[in-house]
Amino acid sequence: MHKTYFKLAWRNLVRNKTFSFINIFGLSVGLAACLLICAFLYDELSYDSYPEQAGQIYRVQLHFLQNGGTTDFGSVDIAVGNGMKMAYPEILASARLNQKGKAFVTYQGRTFEELSMATADSNFLELFSLPLEEGDRHTALVEQNSMVVTGAFAKKYFGSETPIGKLLSMQGKSYKVTGVMKPVPSNSHFHFDALISLSGVDSRNAGTWDNVGFYTYILLKKGTDPAKLEARFPDLVREHVAPELAREMNISLAEAEKGARGFQFFLQPLRDIHLHSNTKAELEANGNVQYIYIFGALALLILLLGCINFTNLSTASSSQRGREIGIRKVLGSVRRQLVGQFLSESLLLTALSIVIALGIALLLLPLFNQLAGKHITAGFFLNIRTIAFLLGLTLLVGILAGIYPAFFLSSIRTISVLKGGSGTLKPGQQKRLRSGLVVAQFVFSTALIISTIVVYRQLHYMQHIRLGYDKDQVLVIKDTYMLGHSAEAFKQQLLQDQRIRGASIAGSRPGNGDMDGTVVAPKEKQNGTGSIHINIYHVDYDYIPLLNMHLTAGRNFSPSFPSDSSEAVILNEAAVRDLGWGHTNPVGKALERSATSQYKVVGVVEDFHYASAKQKIAPLMMLLGHNNGTILLKIRTAEVTPLLADIKRQWDSYKTVNPFSYAFLDESFTRMYTAEQRTGQIFTIFAVIAVVIASLGLFGLAAFTAEQRKKEIGIRKVLGASVQQVLLDLTKEFFYLVLLACAVAIPLTGWAMHAWLQDFAYRIPLPVWAFAFAGVLSIVLALATISVQALRAALANPVKSLKCE
Repeated sequence: MHKTYFKLAWRNLVRNKTFSFINIFGLSVGLAACLLICAFLYDELSYDSYPEQAGQIYRVQLHFLQNGGTTDFGSVDIAVGNGMKMAYPEILASARLNQKGKAFVTYQGRTFEELSMATADSNFLELFSLPLEEGDRHTALVEQNSMVVTGAFAKKYFGSETPIGKLLSMQGKSYKVTGVMKPVPSNSHFHFDALISLSGVDSRNAGTWDNVGFYTYILLKKGTDPAKLEARFPDLVREHVAPELAREMNISLAEAEKGARGFQFFLQPLRDIHLHSNTKAELEANGNVQYIYIFGALALLILLLGCINFTNLSTASSSQRGREIGIRKVLGSVRRQLVGQFLSESLLLTALSIVIALGIALLLLPLFNQLAGKHITAGFFLNIRTIAFLLGLTLLVGILAGIYPAFFLSSIRTISVLKGGSGTLKPGQQKRLRSGLVVAQFVFSTALIISTIVVYRQLHYMQHIRLGYDKDQVLVIKDTYMLGHSAEAFKQQLLQDQRIRGASIAGSRPGNGDMDGTVVAPKEKQNGTGSIHINIYHVDYDYIPLLNMHLTAGRNFSPSFPSDSSEAVILNEAAVRDLGWGHTNPVGKALERSATSQYKVVGVVEDFHYASAKQKIAPLMMLLGHNNGTILLKIRTAEVTPLLADIKRQWDSYKTVNPFSYAFLDESFTRMYTAEQRTGQIFTIFAVIAVVIASLGLFGLAAFTAEQRKKEIGIRKVLGASVQQVLLDLTKEFFYLVLLACAVAIPLTGWAMHAWLQDFAYRIPLPVWAFAFAGVLSIVLALATISVQALRAALANPVKSLKCE
């Protein structure tokens, strides 16, 4: 019986080539898009699930309360993890990770720049279930100055030699390779090429609690309630943080305990870090759980559009199959058999679409990976779990798309159809059904058009927001700390070049994220209540003028004031507000960093976006000197290549270990928005696919409508109707439906986009023109789609249609 169903289904699909092509093509494209989105979502949702005990691992984070708001840090101080483990038996283990930053590693006279290294505790590999290809992960990081490297890292330095036991030189120290690890899984919130033992590192500050910098992970016993454990953390703050603040700020313990209330340790589940953590100085750029919801909804919409197309076209074509069904009923077919046949057709069509969609997805996978910045392999679509998902999807989509047409067509009245009627629902009922489905399709389409415009405009706004500094034509010479005391001489040498307008030695630059931080308080408030966390930029006299920053009060650092090198500080406006000085002139006021470290405010710089525009501008203070990591050059030439060659020759003359390295400031700024750009591009592409699928369904529906009315059109043309009149009559019905869809979609999408924009600290107002444009575009797309079939019907020879039986 089932074999017969599928044989009849295949014959019907072959006989109705146009119907079959529209359905299979629309479903295939939609399902391919759905598969790629699902692969993207699976990758995002599976982050950090690879450790054997991932569900019991938490990261200790710091919630810091301060005047004017709060700041969350993904790292804590060096002693916090082990201190918690000693205090609470529910904690089975703790492990720390600390970014090492850039380093120059030497082996047998060859030096390489390494950007992806970290220090870690000896049990870090075991906690995260990171396997070693060579060595023992339980002991590889126990020894001081030992290190574990990836296979690619080892091959770069040692070639085919065995890396175990080899010594690498770094910053005057030797490190022994004790293990070779497999690469960290791509869906992890950290990635490193080498891990160096934390044993013996920072031993002078091994007991501190009141700072940040160490990403600390703890393993809880099964069944432990993390919320109940967090409730006991204030005891540790009083025991450890308050005494440190008292010593550092030279205040009483009672006053320090008040200030220490701003320190709130909390636990972040490991598997939630990628999508739910947005702390300061994350190890890598995280995802956003909102995009999971958005892309999940988009995949569902695309799937629904394909199903709506099938349902619409199946019911519209029912008149062509009325006699077939009537005759089969007369010959003894019962409704159950007819339902089985039509569901078989639906399942067959869906199965073909799934196979084609899988091929499209595999073909487009490399391009999709490049666009999304993922490493999804073809094996993802071919494993047992995905195949089971595809089989389930085939059944779901086949039944969802075919259930209504099956019961609709099987309910045809035999007597009516054999007498020449349609035998189906009354014309008014059929019209309402198809109209409702068309409205649903274009509600989705209009909403996606509006959403795409708003997403693009917000991303464009963030990338072109007024930054508060001039990033154009600024060349960054990296690693100038290697020049030591010669950095100033190198700077002056560069200034002799007429192509260079200005130069500045600095430790930090906008868009880089590499900066210091500390806690400060107004000197007149010594009870700790005025403390804030503040970022630190180390600059020279020329930094502010070179980047064309604006001082709103006071002055810049100046050689005329020798005390500037030790006492002076320039604050941004955010720091002035958070310190409680927003209504007074802060120039001349004093700041305390500790009992022995005080500063006098000499100027206030206008807020500038030194981090992503997604985030509110945080407090910042500029200090003179102390760090000469980079030299910023303001250049005045379009011929950059010859200039770089000349600078490199001058650099090489200093015979530093590290090679000449440079970047452009605007490139650093652009990299901050790589994830948002990718998300916007992916959303736009799939939104366009959804609109195309909706238009394709409308095209098929218009074709069937024109076919059903061909005799009517022929008669009207014989009676004198013009092509324009026929065209208008065929299109006006759809025009009103799309207009109704716009009326529904615009307010709903406006509400959704307003809610989405609230997550951005700096955002655009909702563009009213976008709603009007989306409505007009939907109408134009619909009319253009319908007009192809309508014009064909209007231009057809009426004699042929009147002869047709």
